[in-house]
Amino acid sequence: MTGVGDAEKEDGVQASVGDGALDGVLDGVPEAAAVARDRPRALHYGEFYGLKPLPEGPLLVVHGNCQAESMRVLLQGAEGAPCVSVRIPAVHELAPDEVPLLQRLLAHASTVVTQPIADGYHDLPLGSAEVAAAAPGARVAVFPVFRWVGLFPWQAVYTDPDVGDPPVVPYHDLRTLLRALGRAVPDTTEDAVRAVSRWSLAELDRREQRAGAVRVHDLAEPAGVDAAHTANHPGNTVLIGAARRVEEALGWPVTAADPGRVLLGGVRAPLEPVVLRALGLDAGAARDHWLVGGEPVTTDEVESVQRAWYEAHPEVAQRLLTRAGQQLELLGVAS
Repeated sequence: MTGVGDAEKEDGVQASVGDGALDGVLDGVPEAAAVARDRPRALHYGEFYGLKPLPEGPLLVVHGNCQAESMRVLLQGAEGAPCVSVRIPAVHELAPDEVPLLQRLLAHASTVVTQPIADGYHDLPLGSAEVAAAAPGARVAVFPVFRWVGLFPWQAVYTDPDVGDPPVVPYHDLRTLLRALGRAVPDTTEDAVRAVSRWSLAELDRREQRAGAVRVHDLAEPAGVDAAHTANHPGNTVLIGAARRVEEALGWPVTAADPGRVLLGGVRAPLEPVVLRALGLDAGAARDHWLVGGEPVTTDEVESVQRAWYEAHPEVAQRLLTRAGQQLELLGVAS
């Protein structure tokens, strides 16, 4: 999932800046080639690219996927926040010639908040340990990549290295995968929903412990339908809770609060009554369609397009079938 994230759109810069906005600004900028690739994006991340001055004060750098920008918004916007910060691109969007830009920021950072990222990510020094090493003297806190399928037990997140994400929405419905492969799809039972939810939370807990990250897995179920909009886009309730735990880990005032807008709600998956009942939630909150940028998209449309995509890319279908084996088993799919 690329581009400017939902948490970054509040000022409308990405949509409104014309190509001429940076004319004359790039003179003397060492990374002009990186800027010139996408000028509106460069201005959106102006401080990162050196097109705007850094704010004065102790600098916070938040590094990770799309959840990182939401974390930055909450930490920076909290009452009494002892830091300033700037937008930076998500880690999966960074190109080789942008690494020096990140390192330039890190050299000024007094605090680094990062998700667990393997060293040598995309063959670049973007791992969490490498980022921390580039910020000598900075205080470092780690927060996990939130991924929980409790509300969406058939959903999978997988970007194929050769083909990329599926069309329409960048999420897989394993029922569509099975139908494309000519496999039977069992009914969704409440027991299966609860089993998948427990398994997914246990996986998140395991990843947190392995990374030495602040704990967030226990925030999911109490948040109800606001726990997540998709498997990897937590709702504000979870994001705020995670930000507060980061504040606590850093010894900062624990004051992160709702910013008055939904941070990661650009894509919202359907909510099925059987899933809500299984989790003890109000089935009246069910929704039988996707919301993409606020516009409804039917599940039939998503299934039709994605089923054809699996049939056109059988190698992707087989890879996903293997990756999702444990989840499918819990849902009653015979191996």
